[in-house]
Amino acid sequence: MSGHVNETAGGYFDELAVVLVEAGMPADRIGATLDDLAGYLAESGGDPEEEFGPAAELARELAVTSAPAAEPAADARAWHWTADLFHDVKMLNEYGAQGWEVDRVDAKGLFVSSRDPEHPQQWEYRRELVTPGRRRSVLGLLAPDGWEPCGTWVCFEYFKRPRAASLGPAAELTAPPLTPRRNVFLSPKFYAFVSAVLLLTAAVLVPLLRTAGAEIDGSDDSLDTILGLLTGAAVGALAMTAVLWLAVRRRGRRR
Repeated sequence: MSGHVNETAGGYFDELAVVLVEAGMPADRIGATLDDLAGYLAESGGDPEEEFGPAAELARELAVTSAPAAEPAADARAWHWTADLFHDVKMLNEYGAQGWEVDRVDAKGLFVSSRDPEHPQQWEYRRELVTPGRRRSVLGLLAPDGWEPCGTWVCFEYFKRPRAASLGPAAELTAPPLTPRRNVFLSPKFYAFVSAVLLLTAAVLVPLLRTAGAEIDGSDDSLDTILGLLTGAAVGALAMTAVLWLAVRRRGRRR
């Protein structure tokens, strides 16, 4: 970058650091955050204010999104639910439009959501694949547009923002629907995926099992018995795999 850009970036990051200190962010976190932002700026070669917005606004966003999340007390109004990865963002936005705000993803991988009983607002969501060491840079890129993290599952980070920024007063709901009775939402694509795996496995295993059975014993009865037992075992194993996949999806990774 040119000397002018370097000087501009230096002043921008100095201001950002001052506001972050005033906001109470720990010094080590400030240093790591500035390093991530500076690294991104060095690659893009752009102006810091054009890339990240005003330093004061970015600092406020970073102070909120970087604060350690405390485990909130149990709330009877909270709704815990989950959806498969084929349509979780779709479901998040569907229920966000009904005023449900995701507070976090819990240790079981469930979205813990709440809705303001007096002034429910609409929310929108997005999901990002966040690789190790890249989380802070993703936060820095999305924060200027109002996105804030609301939960992590394995390598996926979920973000939310109020729709009031784009809809204004229309984002407030006057008569939101009741809390859904369901809390697990599986898409047709998920069922199609499981069915395709079962069919593909059967198509591969059946010829192999017939060949193996014929080599062991030429008897049709013996062959049918072996084929039935092994096919049943294979289908059972695949069904168990699907169940375990769902269990893992709901449990998530403890952070």
